[in-house]
Amino acid sequence: MSEQENLGVVDKAYEAFGQGDVAGVLDLLAEDVHWSTPGPPEVIPYAGLRTGHEQVEGYFESFGGAVEVTEFEPQKFFAKDNMVVALGHYAFRVKSTGNAVETDWVHAFTLRDGKIVSFRGYEDSAAVANAFTAKPPTA
Repeated sequence: MSEQENLGVVDKAYEAFGQGDVAGVLDLLAEDVHWSTPGPPEVIPYAGLRTGHEQVEGYFESFGGAVEVTEFEPQKFFAKDNMVVALGHYAFRVKSTGNAVETDWVHAFTLRDGKIVSFRGYEDSAAVANAFTAKPPTA
């Protein structure tokens, strides 16, 4: 597929994510997808490597169960051959601690035949881990 078509697939994935449409995201993934999010899984419930639709669906369940996203903004996109890289920013509140975190991120997607075969997320995982482990803010 062309770089423009690959950008379109990634754009559809962000649109589905923004609408809370996990099934819509999964439809854009290859059956053997690899989904990697940084951080220690023993601290950040959705961190680590997931493979296949069932495990990626588990990622979204863990993510949604752990945090409340207050801001999510993909900002810039770059495409080369079968790869799309997106730069963005997001903020969320950790449900278990009430702590807020705000970080820039980089998402790297690899595509094959119109499907996402690999997702790798990069963010300030130390800040995210701290939000999961620090004492909740006091009122």
